[in-house]
Amino acid sequence: MDKDWAQMNKEMQALLAKETTFKDAISKLMELRGSLFAQITQIVNVFPEEAFWQMPFAGADGYHSKTLAYSIWHIFRIEDIVAHEMIAEDQQVLFAQGFDKTVHSPIITTGNELSGNEIAEFSKKLDVKELYHYAQAVMESTHQILEQLQYTDLKRRFGDEMIAKLQRTGCISEDENANWLITYWCGKDVRGLIKMPFSRHWIMHIEAMRRIMNKLCKTARKGVDPVAYCGLSCNHCFLGEWCGSCRTSYNTCSNAIFSPDGICPNVKCCKEKGINGCYECDGLESCEKGFYVPSNDGANAAKALSLYIRNHGKKEFLKVHDRLHQKYDFSKTQEILGQDYHEGLRILEEN
Repeated sequence: MDKDWAQMNKEMQALLAKETTFKDAISKLMELRGSLFAQITQIVNVFPEEAFWQMPFAGADGYHSKTLAYSIWHIFRIEDIVAHEMIAEDQQVLFAQGFDKTVHSPIITTGNELSGNEIAEFSKKLDVKELYHYAQAVMESTHQILEQLQYTDLKRRFGDEMIAKLQRTGCISEDENANWLITYWCGKDVRGLIKMPFSRHWIMHIEAMRRIMNKLCKTARKGVDPVAYCGLSCNHCFLGEWCGSCRTSYNTCSNAIFSPDGICPNVKCCKEKGINGCYECDGLESCEKGFYVPSNDGANAAKALSLYIRNHGKKEFLKVHDRLHQKYDFSKTQEILGQDYHEGLRILEEN
């Protein structure tokens, strides 16, 4: 489990135990969920459409054996049902806001009954952008419910009437792989539901999504030029395991993530000019686009790397990068090459 997420979850549960810290627990829970949801946002914003129905761990035993689209659907269908049918006792977001039509899902269940290729085929039918909007709407509605809860509500339990109600909704399949959810949920009080569907359930599935993302990126990078357009080496990047490189459609570099269209400005500029990388551009030294924005801590280090490629080529560039990592302990190139590209180039030339 991710250490930061695990720590926030642990703190939330401790705060949830006392009436005096109950509201702090809700705030900590929302902080945790915000961090987790940011991971979903990143995936949806930058990954290509086909990524959402791929199953790189098909047949494995675990949540990572699913797809990205299925994972999002599953997390938020469960939360929608639990938050609205059980705790708030009002209408689910799926129906109240019309997502049962716009997401294009062939089912309204949690998806527990699906397996193998059924999951991939199900995922292909979903409108991922609408699915994301559905997930966001469910999260926001749950936050409103949580904010209205009082400490005394935590002990509220659910009996046979709730079991019958959930069965009538048709939102939980009668399949044995799904129907157990009803008795599982109704065996908890509100405090227990907060601890599982609203927090730990998110962590488990989003960590599985990260494993899927990592595998897809590694597969995408096979046989691809490891030198990024801006001059960085994907083989030496401290975030390399989470990125398919800017030369594939699985680019999760920060400059892609934070660009409105999901495309790094350096990549876009190079493609428009028909060049292989910034190191082929005459305006490199004065460039302030994308990774070279002056406020970026690694701008001049990346520029030094591009200048070295221009002078010595990519093969020698990768070799000098290897030598630097053997000689120094560092994760980011600016830690060695500094904040002046002239000095950074000198260091590269000397190694």
